[in-house]
Amino acid sequence: MQLSIIILNYNVRYFLELCVLSVQKAIQNIDAEIIVVDNNSSDDSCDIMKQRFPNIKLIENKENSGFPKGNNIAVVLAKGEYICILNPDTVVAEDTFEKVLAFAKSQTDLGIVGSKLIDGTGNFLPESKRGIPTPWIAFTKIFGLYKLFPNSSLFNKYYAQHLAENQTGKVDILVGAFMVMKRELYNELGGFDENCFMYADDIDLSYRALLLKKQNYYFHETTVIHYKGESTVKDATYMKHFREFMNFFYAKHFKRSLFFNLMARFGAFYFSVVKLFQAKTTAKKSPSKYILISENERVREKLESKLQNNIERTILENGKIVFSQSISKKENVEVILDTNYLSFTDAISFFETNKNKSFTFKLLPMQSNFIIGSNSSNDRGKVINF
Repeated sequence: MQLSIIILNYNVRYFLELCVLSVQKAIQNIDAEIIVVDNNSSDDSCDIMKQRFPNIKLIENKENSGFPKGNNIAVVLAKGEYICILNPDTVVAEDTFEKVLAFAKSQTDLGIVGSKLIDGTGNFLPESKRGIPTPWIAFTKIFGLYKLFPNSSLFNKYYAQHLAENQTGKVDILVGAFMVMKRELYNELGGFDENCFMYADDIDLSYRALLLKKQNYYFHETTVIHYKGESTVKDATYMKHFREFMNFFYAKHFKRSLFFNLMARFGAFYFSVVKLFQAKTTAKKSPSKYILISENERVREKLESKLQNNIERTILENGKIVFSQSISKKENVEVILDTNYLSFTDAISFFETNKNKSFTFKLLPMQSNFIIGSNSSNDRGKVINF
């Protein structure tokens, strides 16, 4: 078997369903398996997996054992030559795994491969590629020096800015939302460190791959949506854990540093304030117009009834989406993309092409009666059943 995709879930039933649907389409031409590990969710995640996806492997943990242990449990059962660690609040394109595997097989020093990630508004997530968070690099991040001097190798290492967003190359640290590696390497590393409950586990695994003289790569030729806010709400508890586990990483691999601890404490406070401010300032107003990209008129009627608003329906023309009316930049337009009609690749491309406009985006998963999405990377996504 070529590939095992491991998805660790905790109480994100709708995002999980969307994720698995996208993965199923992406592995149609690959000898692959999907393993979902549920960390004792209180929602109906497991029920929907059994109903809609009876052929996937489902592991139902009786406790929330954390990200590292949950993934380690699944890898023991995995059969693929390669494994992909994938967050449940992600959407992959139809070509994602084929492209990533082809790239991985072409490398002789392969460690871990990560992909280009965007959030639910289509904006690039800079944590797709990062440097080792030494005290100095943490300092440049906390005080925003990487923004002031993006071309300086002294200041731009936190987000590996030696590589552009659309440039594949070597990096030190990758994000746990999407990681592809050989199962043999994962086992050689001993998997994720189970002393790390969350937040520093991907940094630690990436760094340990480097210690084995392997090379990690950022791969830009396929894009994955990571709703991000759904898996981690940026609250005070999150920042406390983040500080603790960044200190854990540094104490594990380097000498303890008072400077690092002070930076971590200051950073936790600083980012909690910034995230709260961003969540308020980036929140968009309720849509004044809805556009459905679909060939299904019945879906439009159902959504119109649910949303109590007029919905314009449009289709592809010569492979492009053409709106029947011009859209003012002052309008707040919700674009609903029907994945029964559009491919995930087309939907992701639409996100990227129309980012930072007056649009927000929702996806209608295949054979589902809900739309789902997020208007910000700083808050939880939204689900509307109809």
